[in-house]
Amino acid sequence: MHIVLFGYGNESRGDDALGPLLLARAEAWLAGQPQLQVRTVADFQLQIEHALDLRGADLALFVDADASCAAPCVLRRALPRQDATYSTHALSPEAVLCVCRDVAGAAPPPSYVLGVRGERFELGESLSAQAAANLEAAWALLQALLRDGRPEAWDALVLAR
Repeated sequence: MHIVLFGYGNESRGDDALGPLLLARAEAWLAGQPQLQVRTVADFQLQIEHALDLRGADLALFVDADASCAAPCVLRRALPRQDATYSTHALSPEAVLCVCRDVAGAAPPPSYVLGVRGERFELGESLSAQAAANLEAAWALLQALLRDGRPEAWDALVLAR
């Protein structure tokens, strides 16, 4: 199972660093997990070019800080959708999937979003204590997801949360 793992956000904007921090932790952990086939993609924001990163993937996970989700984190399914971000420089995961579908002429891989609750997003802020705790919970969930890279297992976790 080939998984592509996106972690995005701005490490200079407080809790917006949650996506990159979780991705960095995953990269270090994956170095000791040669049986797992996970490609990581880090960026400040999702862009149209990220649709190409989905090529060859069996499963995709987008990890980002989220000011509106329940704490500590929320896993949800993402489906291709042309939304208001479709023609901007910062796309939603759904818009990236839509571009992927349109460019490839086929359905993108089953895809999910892991939103990690953040509170403070001001430039120059450090990670808040609550976001750090949420990061730990998200890390435990991410490890479970990567160990069992089957959409059915991920769907069960979506429904259980």
